Amino acid sequence: MLVILDTNVLLSGLRAGRSPPAEILDAWRKGRFWLVTSTDQIEEFRRAARYPQLASWLPRGAVGGVINSLRSAEVVLERLRRAGDAPDPGDDYLLAMAVAAGADFLVTGDKPLLRVKRVGHARIVTPRRFAAMLVR
Repeated sequence: MLVILDTNVLLSGLRAGRSPPAEILDAWRKGRFWLVTSTDQIEEFRRAARYPQLASWLPRGAVGGVINSLRSAEVVLERLRRAGDAPDPGDDYLLAMAVAAGADFLVTGDKPLLRVKRVGHARIVTPRRFAAMLVR
């Protein structure tokens, strides 16, 4: 199964404790699905992790670990052709990734993206819903 995790899910997964994003990151590390990412997303993750409101609670070593893991993800896309369909133009690369990779799921907490429901073959779902699917 090919899965795209929105940057907000990746960042939230680094928080301590049991949460759907943390469970999803754990499942990825255990090989329960193949992650699709892109050079655009890796750069966004790196930039967002430096925001003062996030950097104060993000474990620095964990951030570096995720960046390294993203670079060696199962599918790393470059030179994306923008989809142009995202409610927020800043999220357009996520839709482009889903179409380019033929992903099965795009996991996000972003309400405008969730309203899109589907892009290409990919279903757009919340972290809670995706984590529940992984349990089955």
